[in-house]
Amino acid sequence: MAPERESLRERTPTGATAASRPRTTRLDQPLPRRRRFLPEYDPEAFGRLSERIARFLGTGRFIVWMTVVIILWVVWNIFAPPGLRFDEYPFIFLTLMLSLQASYAAPLILLAQNRQDDRDRVNLEQDRKQNERSIADTEYLTREIAALRIGLGEVATRDWIRSELQDMVKEMDGHRHDPVVFPAERSRGRDADDR
Repeated sequence: MAPERESLRERTPTGATAASRPRTTRLDQPLPRRRRFLPEYDPEAFGRLSERIARFLGTGRFIVWMTVVIILWVVWNIFAPPGLRFDEYPFIFLTLMLSLQASYAAPLILLAQNRQDDRDRVNLEQDRKQNERSIADTEYLTREIAALRIGLGEVATRDWIRSELQDMVKEMDGHRHDPVVFPAERSRGRDADDR
């Protein structure tokens, strides 16, 4: 037997399984970091940078500067002395640079749009939840108002009291022209009639 197996057998009691063997790594501690071949970057910082670039690419300032650079490039390569020209007439290097700029601009713009879509989705979800809460509050208030109306149907309202008072005033005005005879005066009147 190999010496490694003998030492393992000596440490492992009989009947022990692989699950009960002691582990060399602990589960409550993080593993050591692996070496990465690609550089690490912060996706949020990269997203913010792409939004700034996309925002700049969509401005008139970028178009003006791009036009100025292209005009200077073409004028230099046409009118400069032949030894100082770096891109002759078909301007192949200029075409390559513009293609390179476009190939980087398109993904950056798409990344910025995706981030904006994510923000819009979150805002839409928050608006939907707020609308649901508003609808629930409105339904609750509608039920409360209906309950108050039912309760007020059994209570004397200001308009009902006003109409009752007006009826009493009209009734009193109608009796004003009638002579008021109090019960004591009636008995005196009867006594006088009896004499």
